[in-house]
Amino acid sequence: MSVNPMTYEAQFFGFTPQTCMLRIYTTFQDYLFEVMQAVEQVILKKLDGIPHCDISPVQICKCTEKFLCFMKGYFDNLFSKMEQLFLQLILRIPSNILLPEDKCKETSYSEEDFQQLQKEIEQLQEKYKTELCTKQALLAELEEQKIVQAKLKQTLTSFDELQNVGRDHGTSDFRESLVSMVQNSRKLQNIRDGVEKESKRLKIY
Repeated sequence: MSVNPMTYEAQFFGFTPQTCMLRIYTTFQDYLFEVMQAVEQVILKKLDGIPHCDISPVQICKCTEKFLCFMKGYFDNLFSKMEQLFLQLILRIPSNILLPEDKCKETSYSEEDFQQLQKEIEQLQEKYKTELCTKQALLAELEEQKIVQAKLKQTLTSFDELQNVGRDHGTSDFRESLVSMVQNSRKLQNIRDGVEKESKRLKIY
């Protein structure tokens, strides 16, 4: 017998399809047994009317019992196929069918609802693309920051090395020396600019 509970079919029929098939099976078994008993009694009565018969009632009982076992096996084979047919095609409610009492649970969508859902899907897709682009931009910026950080670290290391060199040569504070050097460089640049202007002025005259 099938182990599928088929509860929705039971809601419609008032009984499970498996229970129906079990009753059919049991009824046929009982009917077959009753028929074999009646056949056996008829055969025994016929033998009583035959003089000097070599067939005993015990042999008749054994033969009818063997025939009953044969019929039961043959019926079990046929019944398994019949059960499969009934449970799949006859006593089964299709998955796309609702019972009248469940119609209130049915969800229907109009063309407007479908278009609204389609619009929401498109908006979500656009939002996803935007977030993906933002993520890629942030990753690129992070990589740039890593490069700048590495360069800054390298520059600081160079300053530390220069400061150590300055100390080795008697300079107490490399940063002050660097500031003084920058100021002197600017003064020299101003003097050069002044000389160039004066030179141009003399050429004009």
